[in-house]
Amino acid sequence: MTGVDASTFFGIVASSLTTLSLLPQLIKLIKEKKSGDISLFMLFILLAGCACWIYYGILKGDFIIIIANIVSCLLNGTVAILSVRYKNKD
Repeated sequence: MTGVDASTFFGIVASSLTTLSLLPQLIKLIKEKKSGDISLFMLFILLAGCACWIYYGILKGDFIIIIANIVSCLLNGTVAILSVRYKNKD
């Protein structure tokens, strides 16, 4: 690994995978327009956790943590909004 140490590499891989973990759920939600099985409570806990990670990243000056969790918050927030929107259609 030229130019990137192992911890940075694995930090990027881990944050990318974690950030994209809700993408399949978001795609399914958009396609089916049904959200009966999605827990809003879980999404709000996840959003709170992402917000704490963003703050932690700011305190540490770690842009990988900050960016990954901002993207996670956007994905989680979108899933939460669509879940509420499509809850009435179930």
